[in-house]
Amino acid sequence: MGLSRKLGLVAGPLLFMLIINLPVLLEGYELANSVIAVAAWMIIWWITEAVSISVTALLPLILFPLLNVMSIVDVGANYGSPIIFLFFGGFVLALALEKVNLHRRIALNIIRLTGTTPNKVVLGFMIATASLSMWISNTASTVVMLPIAMSVISLLIDDADGFTKNDQNFALSVMLGIAFSANAGGIATVIGTPPNSVLIGLLENEYNIEVSFLKWMTLGLPFSIILVTICYVVLVKWMFPNKQLTFAASREVIGQELAKLGPTSGREKMVLVIFGITVFLWIFRTLINKLIPGLGLSDTVISVMGAVALFAVPYNYKRNDFILRWADTQRLAWGILLLFGGGLALAKGMSASGVVDVVSQAIATSEISILFTASLLILLMLFMTELMSNVALVAVLAPVVAGIAIGLDIPMMHLLIPVTIASSCAFMLPMATPPNAIVFASGYVKVHQMARVGIILNLISVGLLILLFQYVVPLLF
Repeated sequence: MGLSRKLGLVAGPLLFMLIINLPVLLEGYELANSVIAVAAWMIIWWITEAVSISVTALLPLILFPLLNVMSIVDVGANYGSPIIFLFFGGFVLALALEKVNLHRRIALNIIRLTGTTPNKVVLGFMIATASLSMWISNTASTVVMLPIAMSVISLLIDDADGFTKNDQNFALSVMLGIAFSANAGGIATVIGTPPNSVLIGLLENEYNIEVSFLKWMTLGLPFSIILVTICYVVLVKWMFPNKQLTFAASREVIGQELAKLGPTSGREKMVLVIFGITVFLWIFRTLINKLIPGLGLSDTVISVMGAVALFAVPYNYKRNDFILRWADTQRLAWGILLLFGGGLALAKGMSASGVVDVVSQAIATSEISILFTASLLILLMLFMTELMSNVALVAVLAPVVAGIAIGLDIPMMHLLIPVTIASSCAFMLPMATPPNAIVFASGYVKVHQMARVGIILNLISVGLLILLFQYVVPLLF
């Protein structure tokens, strides 16, 4: 265990005890000290990763009932919120895609379609990674793409002229392109990245505001496409141009990888059908509910239906053969589901104790500009997420941002959506996101190279998000 983790392990509970024993911090809100103390403990452990961030998320389940902030029933309800089951269903669908290797086939076919000139190969990898990241975790999509990318790069190392500057630029573009498009791709859908679900859970749990799968996509997908396009242009046209680089063997590599997969299997077709029906229902849910009054179809119900179908619809009835068995769920990201629950419980505690009210009142009585406040929050979220888990950060900051929006007398969605999306725009440091760390570990990318491109993309993202706040979100929400 590193020094920061050792210090964090002790500092968390010590800071908790210190805040608990202070005089009432917010006059008229006796429970505020308790909630702020729990939040401080969680933040210290989340930043230092003294223990697993998922274990840290269980602290409200212990501390809120003991401190009389909420009953165990009320706290526990947050860990079983509908939004958690929405994400659970998404995880199961992703698990099935990975089990039958359908995600790999989809990625390879996208790369083959985009072409095999160097820039088109980079574009192919980025489109494939972003497309996968909309539906499976950004970590999984990066892990799928990395070995294929390394096979293509190895062709350049082994060619007649060795590994030239142009070759290095191509390798950097591919590797960074995969990481950055994995981060950006998840923005497109509700289940694409955990911060999106934390936000939607907060809106449903605390404010009874529902954001449908389709409604999110109308904003998230265009933003994701624009961000991936900007990443591509910055990488191949500006920072790492690969002029006069030619190689034809990449088509052979893609062909060989597809040949290894063989023809599309019956299992892949079955997963594709269930996945397709689930996505169709997500997109047309509102229309279906209008056509069949009283049906009450929700995104969570659809998600769990898709998950159950993968366990319950037999691939071969006589052999008792199903796509997924419960043993497969050992690979499911259960910890992320706990993390959601902890974030929602903390948000509920902040609301119940009056912390959000105090923030709202403080902002309402100030002379602060709305645009300046929004810009500052976007900048803060984006650069803080370079150093700590974006899910944990959204879990802590989203309730506060909601309070700020109330204080500014603007719809909270207008502020919460760009600030939440900012948490997925960390391009600068290897430790910022798992995709960044994975491509850094490949050995083709150095920290200073990632940071040099990352700082440019971070600042462009801040600008895009300010435009999103000012002009786009108000039109859609």
